[in-house]
Amino acid sequence: MDFNQPTEDNLFDRARIIGKPHARIDGILKVTGRAPYAYERHDVVANQKVGYPLCATIANGRVTHMDASAARGAPGVVSVVTTLEIEPLGRAKSNDARLFGGDVIEHYHQAIAVVVADTLEQARSATALIKVSYEEAPGVFDLEAAWERLQGTGEPLADVGDVDAAFAAAPVTVDEIYRTASQSHAMMEPHASIVDWSDGQQMTVWTSNQMIAWTHKALATTFNIEPDTIRLESPYVGGGFGGKLWLRADAVLAALGSRACGHPVKLALPRPMVFNNTTHRSGTIQRLRIAANAQGKITAFDHSAVSHTLPGGSGENPVNQTRTFYAAESRRVSHQAIDMNLPESADMRAPGEASGLAALEIAMDEMAEKLGMDPVEFRILNDTQVDPEDASKPFSERHFVECLRQGADAFGWEARNRTPGAMREGQWLIGHGMAGAYRGALTLNSGARVRLQGGRLIVETDMTDIGTGSYTIIAQTAAETMGLELADVEVRLGNSDYPVSSGSGGQFGAASATAGVYAACLALQALIAKRLNLDTPRFENRRVVADATDLALADILDGEELVAEDTMHFGDFQDSMQMGTFAAHFVEVAVHAHTGETRVRRMLAACDAGRILNPITARSQVLGGMTMGVGAALMEGLTADLERGFFVNHDLASYEVAVHADIPQQEIIFLDTADAASTPLKAKGVGELGICGVPAAVANAIYNATGVRLREYPMTLDRMIDQLPEVS
Repeated sequence: MDFNQPTEDNLFDRARIIGKPHARIDGILKVTGRAPYAYERHDVVANQKVGYPLCATIANGRVTHMDASAARGAPGVVSVVTTLEIEPLGRAKSNDARLFGGDVIEHYHQAIAVVVADTLEQARSATALIKVSYEEAPGVFDLEAAWERLQGTGEPLADVGDVDAAFAAAPVTVDEIYRTASQSHAMMEPHASIVDWSDGQQMTVWTSNQMIAWTHKALATTFNIEPDTIRLESPYVGGGFGGKLWLRADAVLAALGSRACGHPVKLALPRPMVFNNTTHRSGTIQRLRIAANAQGKITAFDHSAVSHTLPGGSGENPVNQTRTFYAAESRRVSHQAIDMNLPESADMRAPGEASGLAALEIAMDEMAEKLGMDPVEFRILNDTQVDPEDASKPFSERHFVECLRQGADAFGWEARNRTPGAMREGQWLIGHGMAGAYRGALTLNSGARVRLQGGRLIVETDMTDIGTGSYTIIAQTAAETMGLELADVEVRLGNSDYPVSSGSGGQFGAASATAGVYAACLALQALIAKRLNLDTPRFENRRVVADATDLALADILDGEELVAEDTMHFGDFQDSMQMGTFAAHFVEVAVHAHTGETRVRRMLAACDAGRILNPITARSQVLGGMTMGVGAALMEGLTADLERGFFVNHDLASYEVAVHADIPQQEIIFLDTADAASTPLKAKGVGELGICGVPAAVANAIYNATGVRLREYPMTLDRMIDQLPEVS
């Protein structure tokens, strides 16, 4: 099915299931421990062995010698595969890092061996018996040094108008440096796989992965085998946030171990490898300049940044949202990805915008203060309904101003502290801050298959549920389209034998996958109409209705199964407009007047993301994003050892994340909007919007509480304790 123009009025505008709150249909499985995660698929194949990885202890160089004889003779060990025993494996386009094979070391904790044994303890113990010699080479690990060397030398990604003239003429300017830390996805479930490649021919992979089709293709490339010899399953994923978009070492090592020992092998990456061997969000250093006239209209943006990457990677580009979020006649943005020997950086929730808005939205507050303007009104004044770089390109739907106004009203913005450092409650300084949020609204082609069995409908798609509620919104879509109840629909996800979907990532999953299910259901309706010789039947109340025909769906098949499949293809008409999601975040903090300890007391987000498919699951997504944003603001940051080239705090004890107790009150407002240009359901994603802008809202609230302006994340108390106002 082709989506080639904005949709008109359709059944979703009069929905009885879509847009209504429904508890997650997989929720009971999750809370009772019956959802089968990758490492727990004990019943899928017999006689599973356990693999454990050995990792490099240098960040750059080569392995010169490995002696695995003692490991091979250890109790319970059935096979050992070392990197020197095989040629370098193929590298999929999605992988910057070498996953296995050969002697070259590109980053610390690169996998260099896998030991397979009867038990985890035996495999782990035997890896310590492998003797390794290295030839170490100098590495590059210091982003600060790279910034000093390279700032201002990159080619602009955009250079519109006359930025230099605008700054020369502007009566008010901001020019500051902002820093965001490297961050880990730190999902609860580590990367894990069970692989049966015991015959060296057919490979079956039970894994924790967000993108089935991408990883299926990457496995074929990595091992240079035919795609039709691989089957991949990932029905439940215990968190991903972008860290499980791509093929990683867990599946590769389990496959090599299985082929070597002739048994299925299960392998989970130890937590330090999740931090140093998989992927992370790169740190950034950003220079942001804003020019404005005396009335508060922005005349120019100049945003440049660096981030780090392994050679061939793209790093964390934090400047793109500056091209489209606010109006200005002139703008220049540039980003340089610096080759370093740190572990691989790649997508993490809202890649680019999460880091870029952390800087931009502080700078916007700094400009509002210089102008003597309310930060909310300053943003409203500089709103735009067209692409600032191309006025002929309108936003399909943009309700950012409504987010600002509704959010401010609900939060009580008018009653906020107006003088930095002026509001006290005992030993606590109270502050209020806000920030805008923007995230693009991408869609990807997405397919599904539907099976009608009596009055029961089965939906099959390789879409994944990474804790986001895919099972539920897909069931809602199918039930709505076919006139069924939610209980009549069974959803099967995460299998490479199913039609290729968009997968889960980039905030495109919900909007794209539900559109694909809608397309498959329309194909099924067409089959039913042809079978019954009906022109325009209606599907309602579990029945097919048209003129004199009124039949229960359960009665039209006479015991047969009716199967239909289709893919929603999104047309290039969307290229003629800007498509985005928007939010306004409001935060109240308390900062201890003596120590600088910061506590978030309450948060509110007002979101514009098209039709909300399920308010319960959407709210959960935004809550999670807001919580991650607080983590990025106050505590999350990977610390690199600048001599050895690895992240020191590579576990959940030393890498702190925000938890329930850190945020007593969170409120979400969804605007009642529908974007006809996005999908037939008029929905857009919301899962990444929730994190965008949150760190800056916290930073702005801290400034409002203390008068201390912090421009480096995480904003730990040591960064402000010597600047706090004197306490009488």
